[in-house]
Amino acid sequence: MTSEPKSVSAAPERSRSTSIMVAVVAATLLVGLLAGFWARGMVVTDTSEPALDVVDVGFAQDMATHHDQAVEMSAMALTQAVDPEVRTLAFDVLTSQQSQLGMMRGWLMLWDRPVASEQPMLWMSTPDAHTPGSAHQMPEQKSMRMPGMATTEELADLRRTRGTDFDTRYLQLLLRHHEGGVTMARTARDNATIPAVAALAKQIDNAQTAESRTLRDMLAQRGAPALPMN
Repeated sequence: MTSEPKSVSAAPERSRSTSIMVAVVAATLLVGLLAGFWARGMVVTDTSEPALDVVDVGFAQDMATHHDQAVEMSAMALTQAVDPEVRTLAFDVLTSQQSQLGMMRGWLMLWDRPVASEQPMLWMSTPDAHTPGSAHQMPEQKSMRMPGMATTEELADLRRTRGTDFDTRYLQLLLRHHEGGVTMARTARDNATIPAVAALAKQIDNAQTAESRTLRDMLAQRGAPALPMN
């Protein structure tokens, strides 16, 4: 008489654990989106509409779009990563960036500004010139690609990847993504005119700089290189 292998229940058990984790994420985000407006001095008390071309608006629009992709990749990692340390990192990234997303899109709603920019990254090309009323004085400029963003093909490849290869690829893409986000955050930190926006940019810079060090260490443990900035 043989006993059934214990491994048979591993997949359902992991599926249940993942479902619980996703439910916890959803609950955390609901609280975070509400608390994000009021915590840590991030309240925008001036609800007047800033000019469309200022750093504050461009940063909120583009960093929110940038965060969207980090959240998308991290949601994949919650169910596809095999290393618990990678899943924990993904959970932290997903919850923190969703809270910041709610904050930035809340500002855009208060300012009656579009959620997405028609010319992404224009605010970073000459941030010192993007002050209210200056747009008509500036020569026409082309938008830039957001630094660190994964391509459609890279995201599709990540979705198909499994096992330890997924962990490594996620870490590589997230590191490049974080380092691109730091570049954006530092520009807003130094040039935003609204204190709450500058404070959030500084917070993002500090958090993603620290997480980038962790990501590099995790890649080094796997003998995997960092991706070049795109």
